[in-house]
Amino acid sequence: MGLGSTAKKVQKLADVAEKTYKRLNELREQVQDVRSTVDETGERVETLETELAEQRAILDAVAGELDLDADAIAADVDANAGESPAEGSAAEDAPADS
Repeated sequence: MGLGSTAKKVQKLADVAEKTYKRLNELREQVQDVRSTVDETGERVETLETELAEQRAILDAVAGELDLDADAIAADVDANAGESPAEGSAAEDAPADS
């Protein structure tokens, strides 16, 4: 009788261990997928930052050629960012010499 009870306990423990092992493997795969996604995202961000810096340099050069203050324009855009499109365009659409 004692051996049967012990065998059941050992089998139950083995079943729990097997389920835990499977779950750990699933979690390991999920972590690897997340790491891969994070790495890919990091590479994309680096590429976008490089492209953005290049575009900014081009815009600064064009603004310089046209005697425009790119920083002032950017500040104006930031200041108007809270306005709705209708608010921002109403002043622009009004006739200048009425």
